[in-house]
Amino acid sequence: MLVTAKEMLDKAKAGHYAVGHFNINNLEWTKSILAVAQELNSPVILGVSEGAGKYMTGYKTVAAMVKAMIEEMGITVPVALHLDHGSYEGCKKCIEAGFSSIMFDGSHLPIEENIEKTKELVKLAHENGMSIEAEVGSIGGEEDGVIGAGEFADVGSIGGEEDGVIGAGEFADPEECKKIADLGVDFLAAGIGNIHGKYPANWPGLNFDVLAKVQEKTGTLPLVLHGGTGIPADMIKKAITLGVSKINVNTECQLAFADATRKYIEAGKDLEGKGFDPRKLLAPGAEAIKDTVREKIELFGSANKA
Repeated sequence: MLVTAKEMLDKAKAGHYAVGHFNINNLEWTKSILAVAQELNSPVILGVSEGAGKYMTGYKTVAAMVKAMIEEMGITVPVALHLDHGSYEGCKKCIEAGFSSIMFDGSHLPIEENIEKTKELVKLAHENGMSIEAEVGSIGGEEDGVIGAGEFADVGSIGGEEDGVIGAGEFADPEECKKIADLGVDFLAAGIGNIHGKYPANWPGLNFDVLAKVQEKTGTLPLVLHGGTGIPADMIKKAITLGVSKINVNTECQLAFADATRKYIEAGKDLEGKGFDPRKLLAPGAEAIKDTVREKIELFGSANKA
């Protein structure tokens, strides 16, 4: 069933576990993630970046596909359809398209305008029975073609690359986090040294001092950890104890899918019989995504929490 992310994340915060946000890029991604969430009896968040939304021809197409798949697959666990790193215009389109959750990223705006637009979108989202995630603070780089100035973006800064985004990876300002939390958002992304994409060998790790201060300022508000790919398990578990209730994973699924597909083709399986049939060609990658999602759900502690 398609629901908002608020209730599942409030439960996760109280229960000291996290719900996985897994980005979808096509039918195979969506089918694999939903199947594993049902198998493990776990709530799940399907994330859609603006780039992926355009690739799948638009948000109405995505919403229709997800709703139909939930019905056809007999999915009974809570599922949220969430816009990831959305612009102001993208958020409004997803509200109209029937998403159940949105994230507003005001990275290219001065903080005052970011707050004003967040406030407006909080009102719109809640009027339409949707949950909303927010960001404010400092991030550099590019997100789906939008270049961040490195001063006004996430709560703190999520560095690296996500669907074309390259960020600097600075830290959240706990006071700014409180200002955004006070606007009535349902969950909050705070930069604590996390980055999108692959983590470099010299990455210093997550800053738990900053996370603890953000947690102190925001109270019971669920916090979000972007860039979940490649963060060591012990850091993930510690972040959850400090209020992280939603963890975003995208790159790891992409890498798993690409690796399995490459091995299938390099082994010449596509040349055997009807191995070129896209249903067969994409099957190893889809199974690899399942393995990745299964591993993350177990790590995050959301299995049997539906």
